Amino acid sequence: MDSSTAILCVLTVIIAVLPVWAMKTLNSLWLRPKRLEKLLRAQGLHGDPYSLSPPSSNQNHPPQNTPPSQSFLLSDDAAPRVFLPVYNTVAKYGKNSFLWEGRTPKVIITDPNHIKEVFNNIHDFQKPKMSSIAKFFICGLVSYEGDKWAQHRKIINPAFNLEKLKNMLPAFSQSCHDVISTWMRMLSSDGKCEIDVWPFLQNLTRDVISRTAFGSSYAEGEKIFQLLRIQGYLVATAKWNKPILRHIPTPAKMKMRAVDKEMKNSIRVIIEKREKAVKNGESSNEDLLGILLESNQMEIQGNGNSKSVGMTIEEVISECKLFYIAGQETTSSLLIWTLIMLSKYPEWQARAREEVLHVFGKQNPNFDGLSLLKTVCITCFHLIIFIIY
Repeated sequence: MDSSTAILCVLTVIIAVLPVWAMKTLNSLWLRPKRLEKLLRAQGLHGDPYSLSPPSSNQNHPPQNTPPSQSFLLSDDAAPRVFLPVYNTVAKYGKNSFLWEGRTPKVIITDPNHIKEVFNNIHDFQKPKMSSIAKFFICGLVSYEGDKWAQHRKIINPAFNLEKLKNMLPAFSQSCHDVISTWMRMLSSDGKCEIDVWPFLQNLTRDVISRTAFGSSYAEGEKIFQLLRIQGYLVATAKWNKPILRHIPTPAKMKMRAVDKEMKNSIRVIIEKREKAVKNGESSNEDLLGILLESNQMEIQGNGNSKSVGMTIEEVISECKLFYIAGQETTSSLLIWTLIMLSKYPEWQARAREEVLHVFGKQNPNFDGLSLLKTVCITCFHLIIFIIY
């Protein structure tokens, strides 16, 4: 085959492939988004028309007259700062609306019946596909679908049984006692001091998770928490809007892989130490990890030691990561927000303190007494609702 024939063949292939590629590109960039927009509008939803150009900067950033964070009051509406695109869309088009994230329309759901339908029809409404970067931070049960999700949920469920949680109350109490003792030692001679409680409450939740989830101390779990903080920062600051970087080993992505590997190795050490204790006949089902390993082993044995059921060691590590991620920031944030609200409304603080002293006196809290704390439960419930809305 001479050079002219080879060139002709290449040109023929290019000419044949080019229209197909052009059509796929046109469909991806324009036809499919406009088709989805038409379907959404036909169902009574409203939103900005799809455009190839990115949204204007004033749509995704607070206006210039927005006060600085230092002057942000507790009574101010947080939505314009935290969820500005959603806030602007709802303000402009109402609650039955949608907004665009690139070429994908995002439907805003506020009707409880619609939310219920989404949760009930898990096969029709599946989780969005995660990027390769998000998988470094989002793992375990929350990332699964279908049968795999059901199988893992079945194995994890015993860890959150009410009777199992009752057995963990002494660990909660011990961690709280340690923090309060530290604060008491910080008091001046006149019984006063100013404390930045945020780092203490972060350490408190880490200590509780380490004790109740892995039967270890805060010191053993501190390395994992530090790695999680680094990983969270790397994921949050990743260049999401540059697809060309997805498959390029950038320094940030290499750092993510290194942190992920180190974190998995640290959790693996804890798991192997627990498995060794089980083989030596030591009790293993008093914390989340022990219950998880026991439940997983029962699931495997109940199916004839089949390799197609149960969790692999890597999947157990992922669930352990999820315990750390899901429990730490959420709990510490709720605790600090509770203290802020109690300081803002001292009458509720007095009522809650009086109720706790009435139920427990100077005794350590017990599980049965928690159900008698009506004011405390109402306060926490209202705070959760306040945070959600």
